[in-house]
Amino acid sequence: MQFPRFKLGLYSTSVLALLGLASYSVYQGTPPRDQVVLGVMLSGLTQAHYQPEKLDDQFSQRVYDLYLKRIDVNKQLLLAPEVAQLSQFKTQIDDELKGGTHEFLDVTSTLLAKRTLEIQTLYRQILAKPFDFAVQESWETDPTKASYAANTAEQREQWRKMLKYQTLARLSEMMDDEAKKKDKPLAATKVGASPANTSDKVRTPAEMEADARKQVLKYYDDYFADLIQTDANDRLAAFANAIANTYDPHTDYLAPIARDNFDIAMSGRLEGTGAQLQEDEGKLKVTDIVAGSASARQGELKVGDIILRVAQGAAEPVSVEGMKFEKAVKLIRGPKGTEVRLTVRKPDGATVVIPIIRDVVIIEDTYAQSALIKQGGRTYGYLHLPGFYADFGGKGGRSSAEDVKNELAKLSKENVAGVVLDLRYNGGGSLRDAVDMGGLFVPTGPMVQVKTSRGAAQPVADTDPAVQYTGPLVVLVNKYSASASEILAAAMQDYHRAIVMGSTTYGKGTVQQVFDLDNAVNAQAAALKPLGSLKLTIQKFYRISGGSTQFKGVTPDITLPDALTSYAKGEQESEYPLPWDEIAPAKYQPANTLPASLDKLKANSAARVAASPGFKLITDATQRATERRKDTNLSLNLAAYRAQQVQARALNKQQTAAQNALASLDVSALAADAKPASDSTAAKRLTRFLKPLRKDPALAEAVAVIGDELQ
Repeated sequence: MQFPRFKLGLYSTSVLALLGLASYSVYQGTPPRDQVVLGVMLSGLTQAHYQPEKLDDQFSQRVYDLYLKRIDVNKQLLLAPEVAQLSQFKTQIDDELKGGTHEFLDVTSTLLAKRTLEIQTLYRQILAKPFDFAVQESWETDPTKASYAANTAEQREQWRKMLKYQTLARLSEMMDDEAKKKDKPLAATKVGASPANTSDKVRTPAEMEADARKQVLKYYDDYFADLIQTDANDRLAAFANAIANTYDPHTDYLAPIARDNFDIAMSGRLEGTGAQLQEDEGKLKVTDIVAGSASARQGELKVGDIILRVAQGAAEPVSVEGMKFEKAVKLIRGPKGTEVRLTVRKPDGATVVIPIIRDVVIIEDTYAQSALIKQGGRTYGYLHLPGFYADFGGKGGRSSAEDVKNELAKLSKENVAGVVLDLRYNGGGSLRDAVDMGGLFVPTGPMVQVKTSRGAAQPVADTDPAVQYTGPLVVLVNKYSASASEILAAAMQDYHRAIVMGSTTYGKGTVQQVFDLDNAVNAQAAALKPLGSLKLTIQKFYRISGGSTQFKGVTPDITLPDALTSYAKGEQESEYPLPWDEIAPAKYQPANTLPASLDKLKANSAARVAASPGFKLITDATQRATERRKDTNLSLNLAAYRAQQVQARALNKQQTAAQNALASLDVSALAADAKPASDSTAAKRLTRFLKPLRKDPALAEAVAVIGDELQ
């Protein structure tokens, strides 16, 4: 069974044909864009989803609940009477979709546009006057405990408390800064500064309170300016995605720019200028230039520059000042070989036009990387894999399986005694790469079983008899290890090839395929393109031992304390997850490279963890975080707030001191990765990679377990 490199899934021409047939049969002439997007998307969902939903009142209720929750997540925009008005649509959305209408979307869009302008006036009025922080009152921060305001007066009170808390937090920070200034020695004062014009001038409490309100006002002005720019296409995308997400958490509607970002995340590459940007006070600011990129080679664009206008070659420039960040970025990106002209304001005020020929931008931090760890007279290998990236677009990109193979070859040349493969925070990616990667550690055999809703399960096997690495292996996982990470970890566990360590993984055991909706409409609708894409769950995958990783995840052989356990959510906590089930095991031959019994390794590890200062820090931090999350009703009294902050800072200071006092691992770069001193960018990246490894308790314990295994 051949698998091209798609996002944990199969390319299915039959599914695409179904989408196309549905669109041709439904639409004649040139219908509205929203009808085309929703109609074609629903055709795909109904006919090709792994567990299709029946379009009935229950489906309508799910869409209604999810969309309402997302458009007003904190219950701060809509009033209770307005929600009551919308409730008439609870059982009508399915009928609207079948009839090609969307009154629910139209009504909510109109209502939100009106409420956005009203709330903008409201927060500005509230922030125009000082707050009294001596009053004993509190603010409930948990939306699930809150309710929609019954009227505008009640809503004003809700906003007053929220804005007061945000002002309070900023005011407290300013008071801390002022306290530091008082302790500042004279030698640290700027030469030539006078009390009248220096930032070191001590501000009064009233001045600080006014400045804090200004900061909060600016934040909400920027936020609402973005909200006001929300157009019909943005609303449609949000509604379409809510519909898709009621099928399962990983079925999504991707608007065109969202599809671009998805492809970039999966491949670690994009076509553009290589300038990293961020929105800063409504302006588009350059924060970094990717080494070797088109911008770096052209040389004129610098960190700190503000992009004012963007032109496609010699075309008329378009102003990006105040434009939504995503739309501005889309204008700057573009196909390799095309020209973009950026009108830029330099830090000295000069305005220049910078022409850049776009090229492929490589995001190095998304790729596999390895290091050496020396302990107890032995050298161990560490291999970090951020994601299972692949060249989904067929543009000559990199493969994670091939990169891991190369890293293992480099580690073998270093004569490492064992390897730690780090899949923590790895959210998955290419199924084919996960299968090929498993084959680097075991001979030929199935790595996973894939099943459609109607067909029999099919094993997906590595067919290459060559094994890249045969030594001791530990796989590190955590709550954010998902999808392809779970496939690989489960396969290594089932083959008895590696010890899986960490915490239970996310629990995503489904396969998605991305379909371009532009390919599923007739010629009459061509003018409406681009329509976006549908990321569709079409299969589930199962361990070769038969159980699914869906919902339950992978349970490690050796469990380690993890700060994520206090707040990280897995598949079980997501909206509308598919259930766990199991099928018959596949035929496979365990590698049995592990000791006959893991009991001794587990016992030794448990003893070390119990005595470890590093893991004690993690356990203590987890307990504190858990307790803090229970307290969602926060004081709006300045004295009470600052007392809490003093206590929290003291604990944080103790935590930092204890962290710094931990013994450091002896971590170094591979000889093959040594960079010349002239390559400062690569050297900084290497330092950024190695530094956190030295104080990583889980990594230290993984190395210790391999040491025990070698005894």
